Amino acid sequence: MKKAKKQTPESALVIGGGVVGLACAVNLQLKGIKTVVIDPVITRRAASWGNAGHLAIEQVEPLASRATLRDSPRRLFSRGGALSLPPREFCTWLPFALRLIRASRPDRFYAGKAALSAALSAAIPAWQRIAETANAAHLVLEDGHFIVWETSAGARAGRAAWSRADTGSASFRDATDQELAILAARMSHAPAGAIRFLGTGRILDLGELAERLAASFAMLGGTQRCDRVRRLALVQSAASAILESGEMLHADAIVVAASVASKLLLEPLGYKVPIVAERGYHIQSVDTDWPTDLPPVVFEERSMIVTRFLSGLRAASFVEFGRERSPPDPRKWARLRTQVAALGLSFGGSGSEWMGARPTLPDYLPAIGRSRRAPNLLYAFGHQHLGLTLAAVTGEAIGALAAGEEPAVELAPFDIERFTRNGP
Repeated sequence: MKKAKKQTPESALVIGGGVVGLACAVNLQLKGIKTVVIDPVITRRAASWGNAGHLAIEQVEPLASRATLRDSPRRLFSRGGALSLPPREFCTWLPFALRLIRASRPDRFYAGKAALSAALSAAIPAWQRIAETANAAHLVLEDGHFIVWETSAGARAGRAAWSRADTGSASFRDATDQELAILAARMSHAPAGAIRFLGTGRILDLGELAERLAASFAMLGGTQRCDRVRRLALVQSAASAILESGEMLHADAIVVAASVASKLLLEPLGYKVPIVAERGYHIQSVDTDWPTDLPPVVFEERSMIVTRFLSGLRAASFVEFGRERSPPDPRKWARLRTQVAALGLSFGGSGSEWMGARPTLPDYLPAIGRSRRAPNLLYAFGHQHLGLTLAAVTGEAIGALAAGEEPAVELAPFDIERFTRNGP
């Protein structure tokens, strides 16, 4: 007997208009599924658009690891590092930290690394495909990035650490004399050492990328709606979305790609999602002569990455655990300005300020898959530092799932039910 062919859904609703949500929506439209993206904010202020633009395929080792735990005390904000655990957020970050410790067991770490390695190896080709669709191929560059050290001790320790690390399909080499001279010309003092990664990439401008993805989605027949989904509900074993107004929306496929807000949306369906808002900060100046052809530069001893976008020079840093809507900490922007000044970078004026929340799960793996509790419910969130990097490959996976096809990337490690299996 022939196996019945799965019927492709006719309609889809994507909850969340960040880069992951838009990538999912474009891929759903490419599968011929009439899709609506719903998001309460059309302006691009989420973590999707405030990051460093780095396609970080080298970051195959989950941050839920014994190495991260050992290294955490010296990386605290109070000691000059990037890790911030605000006392007022104690009740938020302590439970998350306890879960992270449990997720850092060697067996879970190595399983997570294998899963991330497979997804990250497919990340840039997926970006090249969706960028071609969106007439944005010029925005996806595979030109690597630099890691710079300002002291000899930092260079020795940093090189040794990267030599021990698994970097997946990316590789690195020592910076050439010419590259060191280019970097030195951008700093008030010459670096003590630098390496250049090969195979990693960047987005040349996040604002233009957002516009082109949205335009491509519209051209393919998709619709964006500015509204807020209050919660999900089960109606005859299928998920439906209930808006703030009380209006109920039905679709053959509903995709939850709502970043940190995904937790509250999924709770009515019985999911306990241990997600936290991992907040990052940046400053950006349009007054700069930093060249657009210079790849991102990580100043590792300062835990800061500097990226030249078409729209200006951005300096980004910090890992601040807490609630998504807590007030920002102005000391973070002040420290970024101090770091930029100390390095002598071409950063005119005080620059614009931004703070946004990365959606982070305790094992530092995303949640991507199909719900067992509602067949029409798909999810794609929790990408932590890799939201931009994994957006395109996630979008392709969701498009395949919705169409009843086998995704190119194995999704079992990203199943949201893992938190039931492995404990809270």
